[in-house]
Amino acid sequence: MVRRGILIEPALYDENVPVAGIEEIRKYNRHRFEMEILSGILYEDVGNNRAVGYVDITDKDFWTRGHFPESPLMPGVLMCEAVAQLASFFANKHFLSPGSIVGLGGLDEIRFRGIVRPGDRLIIQAKLIHARKLLISAEFVGLVKNNIVCEGIIKGVPLTT
Repeated sequence: MVRRGILIEPALYDENVPVAGIEEIRKYNRHRFEMEILSGILYEDVGNNRAVGYVDITDKDFWTRGHFPESPLMPGVLMCEAVAQLASFFANKHFLSPGSIVGLGGLDEIRFRGIVRPGDRLIIQAKLIHARKLLISAEFVGLVKNNIVCEGIIKGVPLTT
């Protein structure tokens, strides 16, 4: 497995200045209620197929009550879901028809390298490898305070509804 480094230099975006908030994300992703994991978008680079999003983790998130109540840790599957939502947002906005649903098609080379807790901001950097009508794949890294906490490749397939 290839160990990834930072994909997008943090100097290219400002963590305090989102370029898209939840209302913009809702235009392209159908997730609602507890499944709206992605909080905002910090950076979009269409020419290089790259995006940065974030998740603000709070003690009110649905998983905190039961995922180690004394010391909640964000489940890895939810980190992957946040990545999927970022890739779906970017692909729907720039490559697919808006309103399309992108379903999870696979995960490769996933590694969890750190802990994400309430109070953290999980920054997700993604670079699309393929964005075609039948397959979308992206490499990604998740960061907390510039430390890599997860990495891998995510694949999505457009679904018809």
